[in-house]
Amino acid sequence: MLDSLQAAPVAEQQRLGYADTLREILQQPVTWRDTAARLADAGTRSMLKSLLAAQPAHIVLTGSGSSVYVGECVAPVLQSALGIPCMAIPAGTLLTSRRGVLPGGRGLLVSIARSGDSPESTGVVDQVLAAEPGYAHLAVTCNVQGKLATRYRDEPRMHVLQLDERTNDRSLVMTSSFTNLLLGCSGLRHGASSEGDARLADAAAAVAGQVFARYGDALTHAAQQVVPAAVYLGSGAALGAARESALKMLEMSGGAVRVLPETFLGLRHGPMSWLDEHCLVVAFLSGEPGVRGYEYDLLRELNRKNLGGARVVVGESIPEDVIGPNGIAIDLPGLYALEEAQQQMVHVVVGQLLAFFRCLALEQRPDAPSQGVLTRVVESFAIHAEGGA
Repeated sequence: MLDSLQAAPVAEQQRLGYADTLREILQQPVTWRDTAARLADAGTRSMLKSLLAAQPAHIVLTGSGSSVYVGECVAPVLQSALGIPCMAIPAGTLLTSRRGVLPGGRGLLVSIARSGDSPESTGVVDQVLAAEPGYAHLAVTCNVQGKLATRYRDEPRMHVLQLDERTNDRSLVMTSSFTNLLLGCSGLRHGASSEGDARLADAAAAVAGQVFARYGDALTHAAQQVVPAAVYLGSGAALGAARESALKMLEMSGGAVRVLPETFLGLRHGPMSWLDEHCLVVAFLSGEPGVRGYEYDLLRELNRKNLGGARVVVGESIPEDVIGPNGIAIDLPGLYALEEAQQQMVHVVVGQLLAFFRCLALEQRPDAPSQGVLTRVVESFAIHAEGGA
């Protein structure tokens, strides 16, 4: 299916409304290598080392929509590697409730954005610069001309990690921008070491290549079934991947597919009642054996209770009895050898393809779904002064 869609003349791809999205999904392995090379650059490495040498007491990753899900994927990884408390906070929450959610004192605010032109992007930075002098700032963005990349050129507390312009997706939905922003942010993990960032993307690109080469038809088949709802399951950093994959399905189906991202253990506490015979279950299995034990137990429980419909299980050496009677195993040798952040990049690729194929099955346009409700960059809105009327 992927080969035939890609082989169609560009004019036909544009007529059907999928040219940008398909190109941006498939370009990810190549662009990952470029992002990794940028992280290995001496100037970038020096910048990241200096930010960590300041010994921030906490790291806050922020963004809106998909961008904050990047933060959710990478925050557990950074906290484990650096020993610094890390959290993802939506930019909108910082705008409305900063005093209640942002830790004070010495910190690092990482602003994550595809365009950097959304109102929250600069609104949050402006407020934190003014109210929290102990914070250093890192912007990770795909748009060299965006406000986040250009507005603070004379601000010594702001540093910018600029990704390749190809990652500034033209499609409404974020695909290659998401995974490259994730890889870029994960570079902080290596900022204080001499590990080779240039090699970070090679293995991940090889695993993602397996998804494209081996599982395109299976994912197409799953997406073409009756799918009124889908639940996405992930543990730890994979919960961010589950949230992003659920958002991709919601956006690209124009709201026709109801979605629920949840943890494996959290599903038992009420949300399990949401599953019916047509609900697609997408499970991103952990690379940690102890965590996978909990995840296997939950999937086997769904089998016993006959809950959920078709199932897509992503992992490595997947036991047959967790796949379910109508399930698909996306079995990817080498997945668990990747660092945890890179595992989430691969999980999200699977989520992107499911949403893309579901969009086409609904005869919608992946490049601009949701019937004009959404725009590529959120429309401008007023940023209200703190304490104002």
